[in-house]
Amino acid sequence: MGVTASGTSDGHLELPRSALADTVLERLTAIYAAAADPLRAAEMRAYMKDIAPFLGLTTPDRRVLSRTVLDGTPRPDEADCTAVALRCWRLPEREYQYFAVDYLRRHVRRLSSGFLPVARHLVSTVPWWDTVDALAAHVVGGLVAADPKLKADMDRWIDDDLWVARTALLHQLRYKDATDTERLFAYCVRQSGHPDFFIRKAIGWCLREYAKTDPQAVRDFVAGERDRLSPLSVREALKNVGP
Repeated sequence: MGVTASGTSDGHLELPRSALADTVLERLTAIYAAAADPLRAAEMRAYMKDIAPFLGLTTPDRRVLSRTVLDGTPRPDEADCTAVALRCWRLPEREYQYFAVDYLRRHVRRLSSGFLPVARHLVSTVPWWDTVDALAAHVVGGLVAADPKLKADMDRWIDDDLWVARTALLHQLRYKDATDTERLFAYCVRQSGHPDFFIRKAIGWCLREYAKTDPQAVRDFVAGERDRLSPLSVREALKNVGP
């Protein structure tokens, strides 16, 4: 098991010590802030429904800057990844959280199952689709694939709050032939009556993605559960394969 952040009495996660995180955050905040575009930041904040302030960095520009931030830095261990992610999540501007998500995606194979509580914290803190979906498919999905015992955690997450449940729905998004179809379909049924757009959309999305691997299985599932699934979920699920 790797070293991850420990809990505190106020529900926050305690930061592990990391000299690498010190270096990365010092560079990151200086380089990102110097490239900020206030006009674009206002537009991005409005587009993202005022979920957080922005610096105004486009994705291509941000990733160029990120390469400068990380130039010459060593590979992180789990404590480094935890420290970088949690420190980015404590900064107000959304681009810092995008940096953290990219960093975790890049180094997910260096994370143990012990990182899952940190991932849950990130999913649940300042939650919106822009960070949650990438964490679900590329970080949580990677952790569960590496340690199938974490499927039990997904079984709990599916009944949790909106964004945690969405993560459980989407964590197999990249599994293809390795998809646990029984669990996938069970999760979709479990949340089929959810009134929120983001859950209904996630049901359709995970089914649509699996339909690329087994279209008939998805057609059969939707046919059998059409009365339970929302029209949005059905439409999304069958978008590329037909009824």
